[in-house]
Amino acid sequence: MIEARHLRVLRAVAATGSFSGAARELGCTQPAVSQQMKSLETSAGTRLVVRTGRETRLTQAGEVLVRHATGILAGLTAAEEEIAAIVGLRAGRVRLVSFPSGSSTLVPAALAALRAAHPGTRVSLVEAEPPRSVSMLRDGDCDIALAFRYDGGEGEWQDLAVRPLLVDRLVGLVPEGHPLADAGKVAMADLADESWIAGCPRCRTQLVGACEAAGFTPRIDFATDDYPAVIGLVAAGLGVATLPELALTSVRTEGVRKLTVEPSVSREVVALTLPDLARVPAVAATLDELATAAEAAA
Repeated sequence: MIEARHLRVLRAVAATGSFSGAARELGCTQPAVSQQMKSLETSAGTRLVVRTGRETRLTQAGEVLVRHATGILAGLTAAEEEIAAIVGLRAGRVRLVSFPSGSSTLVPAALAALRAAHPGTRVSLVEAEPPRSVSMLRDGDCDIALAFRYDGGEGEWQDLAVRPLLVDRLVGLVPEGHPLADAGKVAMADLADESWIAGCPRCRTQLVGACEAAGFTPRIDFATDDYPAVIGLVAAGLGVATLPELALTSVRTEGVRKLTVEPSVSREVVALTLPDLARVPAVAATLDELATAAEAAA
């Protein structure tokens, strides 16, 4: 019989490419990993991994089993959490992953409210941008992913439970001494000859698309995921930028002017989870607090 603990070992071997790497990830010894893999292969009735030199790779049967393992383990996690909440055997646990501007704005208020209402619920937080955060959710490495998408992203989350939070528009940033600093609003086409400072990879893609729709390709001289760095570069007169309005609520903006961009560009900010996990009380409570924090921010 195939056991969940064996599936976790197989998934770790697939992710790390070796028994030793899987042992480090799981916090056990390499012989223990080897023994569990032998037991799993006995249960499956076929080889699941092969070693070629220092590399360990999956057989075709191993690839099939890993593909099904994520859904099986997510279902088991959901079952364990729901049962624990019903019978009161242990407090809730939520693993949250968020993009940086969400971590600095929505997450603190949501988690403070959650702790006040449910002090026994433990929440861990790591940062990752979509699509990496969404992949972490699908792989079972988190319970909730705070994510965003721009126009045209419909369908990419159809297998997930989606909790809409807010619509976050992009704001134009120019240095204080810029000729358009007092304009209040600006058309993208008016910035065609400017040097640009780009943000995260997904925002960068959106920026290029918006500029091309306005008839030009932006000359990107600097690219950084660090929002204070973007502000600093713009303030120093090294270029112009667009940033999500949510990101600007948690950084100092001295030396720059904010402009409304036309045509308007915005992103949808959501909380994602697996459909099974959405019924886990601790996960549901966290989603509710994120929605409340987003309503206050909006």
